[in-house]
Amino acid sequence: MTVEPLDLVIVADQPQTRVRGVNAPASDVLGRIGNLETRLARNASEIDAAQAVRYKVFVEEMKAQIPQDAERRKRDADAWDLVCDHLLVLDTAIEGDPEDQIVGTYRLLRQDVAARTGGFYSASEFSVGCLLERHPEKKFMELGRSCVLPQYRTKRTVELLWQGNWAYALKYGVDAMFGCGSFPGVVPEEHALALSFLHHNMAVREEWDVSALPDLFRTMDLMPAEAINMRKALAALPPLIKGYMRLGAMVGKGAVVDHSFRTTDVLIVLPITHISGRYLNYYGSDAGRFSI
Repeated sequence: MTVEPLDLVIVADQPQTRVRGVNAPASDVLGRIGNLETRLARNASEIDAAQAVRYKVFVEEMKAQIPQDAERRKRDADAWDLVCDHLLVLDTAIEGDPEDQIVGTYRLLRQDVAARTGGFYSASEFSVGCLLERHPEKKFMELGRSCVLPQYRTKRTVELLWQGNWAYALKYGVDAMFGCGSFPGVVPEEHALALSFLHHNMAVREEWDVSALPDLFRTMDLMPAEAINMRKALAALPPLIKGYMRLGAMVGKGAVVDHSFRTTDVLIVLPITHISGRYLNYYGSDAGRFSI
């Protein structure tokens, strides 16, 4: 992934082994490319280290505003960290403990866990409850707080993050993913070309319809369709949003300005059945592409 946070939901089942100070076996590694590997955090210490990585990206780099206690500890942390699973990418060539090797992270929240613990993070901006009610037979999972340290923003790291998400989704029987993809800044009009392209070409359809909450809704229809230069619009998309588009994702209606994180958010929706066959073939229907 890149610097912008993505809260993406995937439909899933029971929690992975919850890490409460007990290390998981080495077999919990979900994928490996060279010296990089991906797996879930095994204990509270690793979650703390992931929060430190998030602080470096979201606060130091993106200038997000966080509560004073979190700022004092130099951690990006909130209540959802206590109930989510935390996907990590580690560089095993770095000397030290696993906590010193974390270079990227994603936060995963399955629907069954969200239902017991206060709901999804994205629901504070988008009407995800209506989407869930429309699909009572499906399982959703939210992906959030995605970030990678600058020197590791490479194809290999992104591939491992998706490898981990895909393996996790398969393990828990996820039917769909959703989450917030972000543009930098709090002025949607600065992204008129990209937002309008998404509005006219990638909007959610029919049973996947979902919108920004009415009191937060900012229009994405900022340019007429005939005025959009496709090549320039694609180039203007944040890499993370562009990546999910290639997978087959749709975008909810309306954007939301997040003043704390200094971003303009759109909701990404990715049903598993919409994932491009090209990518399923690449990673493997069993997530075996980079498995060990």
